[in-house]
Amino acid sequence: MTQEPSTAGQQSAGPIAVVHGRTFQNFKDAEYWQPNDSRQNDSLDISHHMVYLLNDNRLFHAPLDKNPQTVLDVGTGTGNWAIDFADQFPAAQVIGTDISPTQPVWLPPNCRFELEDASLPWTFPDNHFDFIHVRYLVGAIADWTALYKEAYRCLKPGGWFEHNEFSINCVCEDGPLPPIYQTWNSFFQEASAKTGRTFTPELGGKNLAWFRDAGFPADQTFRKNYKVPIGPWPADRRLKEVGLFNLASSEQGLEGFGLFLGTKVLSYTYEEMQVIFTDMRKALKNPKLHASYPL
Repeated sequence: MTQEPSTAGQQSAGPIAVVHGRTFQNFKDAEYWQPNDSRQNDSLDISHHMVYLLNDNRLFHAPLDKNPQTVLDVGTGTGNWAIDFADQFPAAQVIGTDISPTQPVWLPPNCRFELEDASLPWTFPDNHFDFIHVRYLVGAIADWTALYKEAYRCLKPGGWFEHNEFSINCVCEDGPLPPIYQTWNSFFQEASAKTGRTFTPELGGKNLAWFRDAGFPADQTFRKNYKVPIGPWPADRRLKEVGLFNLASSEQGLEGFGLFLGTKVLSYTYEEMQVIFTDMRKALKNPKLHASYPL
């Protein structure tokens, strides 16, 4: 695929906040809890490959026709999904949106990126997209129903909307969670209560309710659940590989997951957060713990 330079990285995204050496994007009034620096972006890149493996080497589950024309990737991050989709469907025009211009400059000619806050009304016209894809906005959206309504508005009749989201709600497959995992889960429950933004979208059927409340037909709404292993403990060969990539992504991104929330939203000191990160890294690498989380 021929690649062309993009101007996405040259757009003005607003000020950068620096918290204990990590950079965070402030776009208009948006504050996102994950850093946008190279350390965190590496974690996102690894996680993209992990999800691809988990989905049996597929980028999506929606039953798209062979020639989708207009595709939107909301919260595109480093842009991997949008770029891969554009390569797979060269006739499609693929747009990725994010509050941070961290995407690469050289892109397929049918892919571009725009700065946009997904929690605000979208700038796209009604009935415009064949497919809208959302992934990894957990903890970033206060009103998910409003976002789903925007997706419904922007979809063409007969178009598809797919939302893939992980949960911070870690579980252990063969016994109780060790104390550090319980601390980790409680940390994000506390952050969710403080920010009004959920980190556990799967609990209580919340995500299915968002589809229904936005107007999507119940008989055309489908849910697929995964347990994502942390580490290479599964016997299944594919899941073992998924677990290895997930462990690498989790270790790389661990500090970025909690630093802003702990020191700026909650009342933890930097030193207290480093103790939590150290204990979590030990737990993540413990081969005797068969931990996972929902996706």
